[in-house]
Amino acid sequence: MTVPTHESPPAPATANDHRLRALLLDIDGVLLGTRPVMRKAWQRVQEIHGVALPFRDYERHLGREFGDIMQRLGVTDAEAVRRTYEAESVATAHLEQEFAGIVETLHAFVAADWRLGVVTSKHVDRAAPLLARLGCPFATIRTPAGAGRTKPAPDPLLLALVDLGVDPASAVYVGDMAVDQESAARAGVPYVHAGWGYGQPTAPDPETAASPKDLLSLLLPAKQLVEGSTV
Repeated sequence: MTVPTHESPPAPATANDHRLRALLLDIDGVLLGTRPVMRKAWQRVQEIHGVALPFRDYERHLGREFGDIMQRLGVTDAEAVRRTYEAESVATAHLEQEFAGIVETLHAFVAADWRLGVVTSKHVDRAAPLLARLGCPFATIRTPAGAGRTKPAPDPLLLALVDLGVDPASAVYVGDMAVDQESAARAGVPYVHAGWGYGQPTAPDPETAASPKDLLSLLLPAKQLVEGSTV
């Protein structure tokens, strides 16, 4: 399913709108640079399971749940492949690094009374330790282990907003893959594309932030920034 090209994405809440606001974010390619880990994990899958598909074939489906990706790639015995992939991901997790400025940016949103949430296709047992390392107050995490369908369905975004008590029009989802953009459009949530991530946006062209700190100028009025902030 593709995002309808005749519809424009909703605009983020305006500066004088005092409703509760939420910033929802993906993990891979948005919060953390995980490509080295994913590449290592896929190499392990190739070695153990004889999968001949190159990493670029796996990477172009990032954002979807792992089983969905395996089905699209025609990989059989997906659960065994998943176990190998996840075990290698845990073993090489030290290669993952936060993107420059992301933690400071998130704290600036918290200081401006935004609620933070994560919507990811990474399973919770791998997502939770990574998020704990960031030290940011995420109020909800939605993963494939929870209720509802996975991205590109709108379910995880809408369920995250139910958790936070925030309307879709008062939220923003930051992702880096077409599947993120489609999920946001179907949920009626404004979308900002992470230009520092791994994928390209699709039509209609969304707002794009070149770096994590650019989210501040896109979404926060200057008066909401804390005086003396490093961001």
